[in-house]
Amino acid sequence: MLFTSISFLYYFLPIVIVFYFIVPKKVKNIVLLISSIIFYFYSEPKYIFLMLAEILVAYIGAILIDKYKKKSLLVFTVFIHICLLCIFKYTDFIIQNVNDILNVKLSLLKISLPIGISFYTFQILSYVIDVYKGKVKVQKSFFKLATYVSLFPQLIAGPIVRYETIEEELDSREHSFENFSYGASRFTIGLGKKVLIANMLGELCKIFTITDEKSVLFYWIFAISYTLQIYFDFSAYSDMAIGLGRIFGFHFLENFDYPYISKSITEFWRRWHISLSSWYRDYVYIPLGGNRKGIKKQIRNILIVWGLTGIWHGASWNFVIWGLLFGIILIIEKIFLEKYLQKLPNFFRRLYVLFIVMISFVIFNANNMGEAWKNIIGLFGTNGESIVNTYTIYYLKSYGIVLFIAIIGATPVLRNIIFKLKETEKIDKVINALEPLYMIILLLIVTAYLVDNSYNPFLYFRF
Repeated sequence: MLFTSISFLYYFLPIVIVFYFIVPKKVKNIVLLISSIIFYFYSEPKYIFLMLAEILVAYIGAILIDKYKKKSLLVFTVFIHICLLCIFKYTDFIIQNVNDILNVKLSLLKISLPIGISFYTFQILSYVIDVYKGKVKVQKSFFKLATYVSLFPQLIAGPIVRYETIEEELDSREHSFENFSYGASRFTIGLGKKVLIANMLGELCKIFTITDEKSVLFYWIFAISYTLQIYFDFSAYSDMAIGLGRIFGFHFLENFDYPYISKSITEFWRRWHISLSSWYRDYVYIPLGGNRKGIKKQIRNILIVWGLTGIWHGASWNFVIWGLLFGIILIIEKIFLEKYLQKLPNFFRRLYVLFIVMISFVIFNANNMGEAWKNIIGLFGTNGESIVNTYTIYYLKSYGIVLFIAIIGATPVLRNIIFKLKETEKIDKVINALEPLYMIILLLIVTAYLVDNSYNPFLYFRF
């Protein structure tokens, strides 16, 4: 079930909200748990038992870890979850590489990837590790732990919510008109970003992929469009997840902070997919030694983290290369480049970041490195296409407004203008009064698009 579907927006969500707010406080988590199970069952009926089994393993494992304080119990519990993730996500990838290397023909198992397994596995791992470290108290209620892991607002595509973030809110959380209003607005804005911007850019990218009428300019339009699409697609889901969480009284942490205004790749990864990058920092990079054991081990640790980050996104070598590319650039920045970047005007620093990120997402989007390389060299006119053609001009005119809106929307310009206007008391009151109307109009426009079936699945569902 997609957030951007009529069945979710006008059937599932309203019913859940009504039941949630009419039941007593002690039953609210049960309502969320049952709703989350139904939500996941709707999309992945055969894998609901896998998720519940992983929650049970984490529940028992954490209790034993808390009682006996043995590292071996932690390692065993983590091992089970990592193994299950690898079995369902990487088995065919491993078999295919064995076939290629050894020139054999082992049959692929063709195991379908359970939706959201990468996200809920990392949530489970953070929980059991934090219990071992004593950062959080072990959860004695299986139902509360299951509610945390399966919470439908963030179950399928994040953000990766750590147990410590909502530990207290599982037992006691505030429900207020302010929380509900903020959550509804945040959800609606995310819905608009996904349907009206990300999906439109996705259409343009699809046109580029299937056409034979490419030009150098079209390669650039595609690269820029996909870079914007993946930002609006994923940040929109995070907006909706954060908004839904707030409706039910949970305060999820932010997952994006205008990453395309970054002035270094290091800064970019502090702003992009914050829940994932901070997860790897705290549970892989720092335990490996971080930057505390000399430059050689720091380089090793960075490459390990970014190799894992790449493969986490998908069972393909282009994801590994994508991750290692960022790892290498981060190493170069840490060793010497950062001090030179700081001397450049901000415009050139941002241009440097945007170019690298754009190239990286061309690799990220490709089905294989051959396709990625063709799209990269096409940016520089080495594929033999013309600089521009009438086909390119037609689609540039057709999607030019969406591209312009996306570029502006990827920066804090509009937000800053609104904040500035709201400093005046009268204007603040007008904006606050008009906000519900704006949200209703936005929801109606989105609904019109959805009725016409003009939407795509979220890009991060495949991870």
